[in-house]
Amino acid sequence: MLLTTAEVAAVFRVHPETVKNWTRRGALSSLRTLGGHHRYRKAEVNRLLRGEAAQ
Repeated sequence: MLLTTAEVAAVFRVHPETVKNWTRRGALSSLRTLGGHHRYRKAEVNRLLRGEAAQ
């Protein structure tokens, strides 16, 4: 399942720009849609939420 930037921001209760910063830093990877929007894998978001290191 894929989540939008806004959905990830809601999970962490942060501003969507914070999620974009995490992506730029490499803390969270994203897929890009044909329109250029970021989508995030739910499993990776859950991993980050649990505080587990990137694999």
